[in-house]
Amino acid sequence: MSAAQKPLVTVILAAGQGKRMQDPTKPKVLYPLADKPLVGHVLEVAKAVGSSRTIAIIGFGREQVREYISDIAPSAEFAVQDQQLGTGHALQQIIPLLSDFDGNLLILYGDVPLLTKQSVRKLLDHHISQHARATIMTALFEDPTGYGRIVRTSDGKHLSAIVEERDASEEIKLIKEMNSGIYVFDAKTLLEFLDKLTTNNNQKEYYLTDVFSMINRAYGENSVALSICQNPIEVSGVNTKDQLSELERYYLQQK
Repeated sequence: MSAAQKPLVTVILAAGQGKRMQDPTKPKVLYPLADKPLVGHVLEVAKAVGSSRTIAIIGFGREQVREYISDIAPSAEFAVQDQQLGTGHALQQIIPLLSDFDGNLLILYGDVPLLTKQSVRKLLDHHISQHARATIMTALFEDPTGYGRIVRTSDGKHLSAIVEERDASEEIKLIKEMNSGIYVFDAKTLLEFLDKLTTNNNQKEYYLTDVFSMINRAYGENSVALSICQNPIEVSGVNTKDQLSELERYYLQQK
């Protein structure tokens, strides 16, 4: 089966509480943008790009989130992340659901509502055309402060490293290309490395980004591809009510 024919599973990370959103009882992904919960926008994209399965990773307010998602995507599957120990830990929760899966795995976020199906299709097409084991959606921000920077190989084509802001030198902080956190993986390749993640870092979390260096070491630097999202606001997440208002204004302007 060619990469273009392989099935696609979309995983939506939707376990966060959103402590800065002012309502401690409400899961962040259920806050509305233009009268639709944030995760509802993401589910539409997952369907539009032809996902054969959609898996939501839920945690805080899991029953509320499960009920909403099940209403609009009855075939959705769920995995539970009880503790918030990083994106790598979140993905570890889906290992039992993918043991026999041979295809591509798209990673999306329940609080990133403006991502379009066109941008995701571009990401998927690039992943397939490059015969990549993993592909990272990046974006160019005028002010990428706070984001992990993409350090490219000397030829500019592939990933050398993802350097988090707190670990970045002054030179690396000048890089404007940031890691969006939106990825496509060959599922079997991801499963090969997920259980090798450790919490040997300042945050004591399992970083999904550590997988990329493992893939590079195992399969060579051309195994991880990079795809730039042309409209940076599409990869913007919601952490505060102000950010939600800003994204909603943009969304309504586009409509």
